[in-house]
Amino acid sequence: MLTRNVAPGIHCVTESHVNFYLVEEEGGLLLVDAGLPTSWRVLVAALRELGRRPQDIAALVLTHGHFDHLGIAERVRTELGAPVYIHDNDVPLTRHPRQYGRARPLTKYLLTQVRAMPIVAGLVARRAWWPAPVRRVERIRDEVLPVPGSPRVLFTPGHTLGHCALHFPDRDAVIAGDAMVTLNPYRGTTGPQIVSGAATADEERALESLGVIADTGATTVLVGHGPAWTEGAGKMVDLARRHGPS
Repeated sequence: MLTRNVAPGIHCVTESHVNFYLVEEEGGLLLVDAGLPTSWRVLVAALRELGRRPQDIAALVLTHGHFDHLGIAERVRTELGAPVYIHDNDVPLTRHPRQYGRARPLTKYLLTQVRAMPIVAGLVARRAWWPAPVRRVERIRDEVLPVPGSPRVLFTPGHTLGHCALHFPDRDAVIAGDAMVTLNPYRGTTGPQIVSGAATADEERALESLGVIADTGATTVLVGHGPAWTEGAGKMVDLARRHGPS
């Protein structure tokens, strides 16, 4: 599903409660995150609706290396020749995407969170846990990335040790990835929050890291799971911190 202009020139593509983003610029497109292993057809359909082609994608930036954000990254790299950017700390996850840190046991959620079961079932059906490893990446080491949209990198560790959000000051928007979400896939709960400890390496650090998103003052925060937040980054961060770990 394509949602146009969730922020100016930024479009959200959603498959099975997982969001990834297309950032338009005159010189090409930036893809932010790579969905699920089945997301290629969804991406192509979204591009067609926008009057674009896969070849217009000039780069892919991964907010982090979890399996449900790596889906078609290697195909984008090999078939389109687009470089794949990710923070140093998450490079190992691009090679072994299921070997990620958890603050809490996964079994606690799989056996008790009834509201999350349809989400998990959808992810399993789309082979979410089995993306192709990314064979080559560009390590994020600059404050502003040399890609369409020229996003500012916001280091937001906690969900993973190398998680980064992307700030687009001229569009008054932040793509937060899974630094915080409006739908928690592990509990099925909605509203601003960090992802549950089953998929967050360090919950305390995750909450602390949100300050750099609040500091942007952006009106719109775009997330990896759930609808866009349009009531200001500061308010979203405050609500996520009140919600706390789960």
